[in-house]
Amino acid sequence: MSYPSSLQDLIDVFCSFPGIGTKTAQRLSFYLLGQPAEEVERIARVMVNARKKISYCSICASFTEEDPCPICSDERRDKSVICVVQYPRDVLVMENTNQYRGQYHVLHGALSPVDGIGPEELRLPKLKERIEKNGIKEMVIATNPNVEGDATAAYLSNLIKPLGVRVTRIAFGLPVGGDLEYADELTLGRALEGRMEL
Repeated sequence: MSYPSSLQDLIDVFCSFPGIGTKTAQRLSFYLLGQPAEEVERIARVMVNARKKISYCSICASFTEEDPCPICSDERRDKSVICVVQYPRDVLVMENTNQYRGQYHVLHGALSPVDGIGPEELRLPKLKERIEKNGIKEMVIATNPNVEGDATAAYLSNLIKPLGVRVTRIAFGLPVGGDLEYADELTLGRALEGRMEL
């Protein structure tokens, strides 16, 4: 059985979202079709409004409605430390820890030669310029713990260390409340590497 073309178009749109498969796209489509027309129009307005109002900060390249973003314009933040993350969503994750009070630089990806993503696509020249111009003392690398994230971290370290800047990488390891028996070897290895003195 095939769906009406407008329903199939809706399913196809949801399927184009990252992490949404056919079954989830169908559930979302059926959910929307079951809502009053006013609610569907409200959802559409919210989506269009967000797309119109949100842009990238001209300094850190995170999402913002004002330029520069509230983090970049906050004079209370430590201007001598910059945390490099892959995506704008990572800024929120770091902020939610309430442990970091420095600046950010969003790369919008990770090095991946196979996919044609090099330093120019990741705003690395802009990062180097910020570090040189603003007297940054430490760069915290918070890229993802995978092949691309590790390659990006190594590249960043080689690029920035010659400038006399301290380069650190966030530690990766076991989640709080996790059991050792369920951890994989790579996670345990990283937990050992990132161990701290008590």
